[in-house]
Amino acid sequence: MRALRLCWFVLLIVGIATAAQSQIVRVEINTSINPISRNLIVRTIREAEAEDASLIIIELNTPGGLDQSTRDIVAAQMASTVPIAVFVSPSGARAASAGTFIMLAADVAAMAPGTNIGAAHPVNLLGRGEADGNSTSMEKAANDAAAFARSIAEKQGRNVDWAEAAVLESRSLSASEALAAGVIDLIVEDLPALLSALDGREVKGRRLSTLQATVRTIQPNWQERLLGMLADPNLVYVLFILGVFGLIFEFFHPGVGFGLAAGGLCLILALFGLQVLPVDVTGMILILFGAGLMVLDAFTPTNGILTLGGVIALLIGSLTLFETPDGSVAVSLGVIFTVIALTAAFSIFILSKAWMIQRKKPTTGIQTLVGMLGVVRRALQPQGIVRIRGEYWNARAIEGTIQEGERVTVEALDERTLLVRRTYD
Repeated sequence: MRALRLCWFVLLIVGIATAAQSQIVRVEINTSINPISRNLIVRTIREAEAEDASLIIIELNTPGGLDQSTRDIVAAQMASTVPIAVFVSPSGARAASAGTFIMLAADVAAMAPGTNIGAAHPVNLLGRGEADGNSTSMEKAANDAAAFARSIAEKQGRNVDWAEAAVLESRSLSASEALAAGVIDLIVEDLPALLSALDGREVKGRRLSTLQATVRTIQPNWQERLLGMLADPNLVYVLFILGVFGLIFEFFHPGVGFGLAAGGLCLILALFGLQVLPVDVTGMILILFGAGLMVLDAFTPTNGILTLGGVIALLIGSLTLFETPDGSVAVSLGVIFTVIALTAAFSIFILSKAWMIQRKKPTTGIQTLVGMLGVVRRALQPQGIVRIRGEYWNARAIEGTIQEGERVTVEALDERTLLVRRTYD
């Protein structure tokens, strides 16, 4: 009897020690799927494998993201030796577009009540392109994404038909609908409920012990935090525009320093963001070309033609700046139109000021003599001298000969010679 008790005691100690050693690695993704979130997830998987963790939990809330980043994450999930649970949380969260693929690739897929999954059809900034020149390329992208979704669903034993429909027909499901359709495995309220539901479950040949396990959360490092903020195409776009016009301001007002400092800083930050986003070089060139046209119009009398061309180039360049088939990782149309409207308004304001200056009558210099009255002091035959405001000027009669003592009006200038016409009182 004493030996039996001793045996049970040893087994209990071993069980407690085993549970205490069990570790779960957790990471939160609350942004779009981009190179930064990809690096964070891949780093989490590598650290979990190095520590021989019992489980990886990816808490997901994403509107979608970039295709290549999604494929890299899915590849890392499939190759992971540690089981991965993807949990769409909290209520109100979603696993849309790229998030759908990450959910399908999970060893355990769970959702909180009030969440949704789906709508994985690739789109561009102007829509799906069924009626424009992008229709063929968008159809190819959709078919490729559908095949990718099917292959993931088949491997993980999920609903293949729905996975395909999520891409080709933009199907979405609520948490309860996803569970009924065989897309996910669990509906739980929060992380403790998920750990309770997973305890004792066998995944990838491992029996999970999650109730007594320690949970370690992987936090993004400072580089990932900085680049994560700069992975927002709206912010990058605004910084790029501010940087360009800041440097243009400094070019036309050298020595001030403000344009160089502010514009240079904005441009440097924008370039950081452009490193992690798929940039269309043509779009960038069009933006620079449009800005150049608008600036040039302030120095060229084109009556606003260059400004109009600049606005059009800026609009097209803004719409095509990022090559993102997922509309969740694109510059908002509202941001684009706001930036262009403000830029155009500022350009028109500068043009109007320049036009007013050009029309304004000179107040200093020889130009102020145009329109003034004078008296001939040496007969104009046609060259001579006239006296105006107590000063003597070389003058030439526009018509005929003008005798000494006659009154004249200055009509124009020929370098330093006044062109005058007889004035009749």
